[in-house]
Amino acid sequence: MSDVAIERVREILATVKPLAAEYYRLTGKPLGVTGEVAEYVAAETLGLVLADARTPGYDATRQTPDGPQRIQIKGRAYGDDAKPGQRISRIKTDAACDAVLLVLLDNKTLDAREMWEAPFTAVAARLAVPGSKSRDRGALGVSEFKRMARRVWPR
Repeated sequence: MSDVAIERVREILATVKPLAAEYYRLTGKPLGVTGEVAEYVAAETLGLVLADARTPGYDATRQTPDGPQRIQIKGRAYGDDAKPGQRISRIKTDAACDAVLLVLLDNKTLDAREMWEAPFTAVAARLAVPGSKSRDRGALGVSEFKRMARRVWPR
């Protein structure tokens, strides 16, 4: 993305975030931009390179000594009164992916609160454990994800 495009995306998000937060306060429902905000915030904060739209299996990459690492990014907005059973959106287990990154956003501002990362193999193994309709759909609880992940931001 060019510098001009990156700056325009920053401007758009600066406009959208307060509108999405207000919409949530008024309706109790998310506006539907949490995933896009999470991806952008993660890329900016952690130095990731966002993949092209609709790239199968991952949302961003980062360079490592072993080569590029492919990352699925999941976003979840929550507040201080969040219910303990909150779930992450569907994790694609048939993906060409190396890690899953969970970006937790404040539901009042959509600013990042925390970011957690888990190896894709660990996430896929957990989702394969029988006995949960949510896991069958590819969804993990936030607390369940955190137990297998490490916090990468803030450090």
